[in-house]
Amino acid sequence: MTIYSSAARVGEIKIIVTGGGTGGHTYPALTTIRTIRERLSRAGAEPEILWVGVSHGLEAKISVQNNVPFKAITTGKLRRHINVKDQLRNVADAFRIPWGVVQAIATVAKAKPDVVISTGGYVCVPVGVAAWLLRRPLVMHEQTLAVGLANRILSRFATRILLSHESSIDHLPEKARSKAVVTGNPIRPEVFMGQRDRAIAGYGLDPRLPLVYVTGGAQGALQVNKMVAEVLPDLLTRAQVLHQCGDYSYEMMRETHAALPPHLQHRYTVFPYIHDELPDVLAAADVVVARSGAGTVAELNALGKACVYIPLIPTQGDEQRRTARHLADQGAARMLAAEDATPARLRDELIALLDDPGYRQQISEAARVHGRPDAAVAVADEVLAAAHRG
Repeated sequence: MTIYSSAARVGEIKIIVTGGGTGGHTYPALTTIRTIRERLSRAGAEPEILWVGVSHGLEAKISVQNNVPFKAITTGKLRRHINVKDQLRNVADAFRIPWGVVQAIATVAKAKPDVVISTGGYVCVPVGVAAWLLRRPLVMHEQTLAVGLANRILSRFATRILLSHESSIDHLPEKARSKAVVTGNPIRPEVFMGQRDRAIAGYGLDPRLPLVYVTGGAQGALQVNKMVAEVLPDLLTRAQVLHQCGDYSYEMMRETHAALPPHLQHRYTVFPYIHDELPDVLAAADVVVARSGAGTVAELNALGKACVYIPLIPTQGDEQRRTARHLADQGAARMLAAEDATPARLRDELIALLDDPGYRQQISEAARVHGRPDAAVAVADEVLAAAHRG
C-alpha cells in the first residue's frame, strides 16, 4: 500500500530496464515490466519505461512487441574460452565496451530514471555502471543459481540485489551480500491459468492415462528428442506423450511416430512448437522431461511438476547442470547428465515415476517448495521501493 500511495503522489515513475541477449534474461525483464505497469495502474500511475539493450538481442524484438520504448547501445562481452576465435572477439569487443559505457551514461543522464533494473546479460554492465556514476538506484536481478560474471561485477554497484535462489548469496562478493534478498525468478502470470480439460480436448488426450510432456525449449533439443524416440515403445504402454520437438527434429519425430506399433500411435502427439496452449499442457502434464534453464525450472517448480531434467552441457558456468543437481539433491526432481543421459536411464526414470503415483507426488511436492509463484510481484515491489527511496 505504501508503494501505491507514493506512486500516486509522484505521478509518473521513470524506469530504465536493461538486460537481454537470451530469453533467460529477456523474459524476466518483460514479466517485471508487465507487473510494474499493472501494480502502478491500481494507483492511477503510469510508469515511463525505457528498455536499453543491443540491437541484435532478443530484447529489441520483445520490447517492440510489447510497446516498450527501446534504446540500443553498443557493447561487448568477455569470453572466457581460450580458442583463438574467441580471443580475437575479446580484442574487438575491448574497443566497443568503452563506447557502450559512454552511450549508457548519455542515455541514463537524458532519461533521469528513478530506478534502473538489470536482469543480466553483458549489455547490463555499462548501463549499471552509468546508473552508479549518475547516482541512480540500481536493482540487479539474477536468475541462475551461480551468479553470472556480469552480475558479479554489477553487485558491487547495486543498491539492491535480487536472487532466485537462497544459495546464490554465497556466489556474491562478501561486501555485497547484505544488499541481497531472495525474490525468485519472475514467472509470466498466464502460466498459472492453464486448464487440464482444455488440453485434453484440444489435443485429443485420454483423461484416464498419465501425460508425459517433453520439451527442449522453443528450438527443441536434438539430444532429448533422440532419447525420447528410443523409449517411446515402452513408455506408450503406460502413458501418453505430448512432445514439443522443435522445427529441426520435426520430420525425424514424425517418422518415429509412423514407425510405432499401430495400437500405440494415438498415444504420441508431436508438434514443432506449442504456443499459447502451453499453460493448458502444463496443467495436464503428470511428468515433464525438459532442459533445466532458469526460466523453465522456475515455472515448473511453481507449478509443482515432477520433472526429469536433462541439462544442456556446457552452458555458461554450467548453470543448467548446477540447477538440476541442486533440485535432484533436494528430492525435487530427477536429473540425467553426462554418462547418465542415456535412453535406458530415461526409460527407467520415467517408468519409476509413472508406475508409482506416490513417488511422483513426493517429487511434485518437493518441487513446489522450491517454487516462488509470487516472484514477479516481489521483484516489482523491490524496484518500486528503490525508486521511492531514490
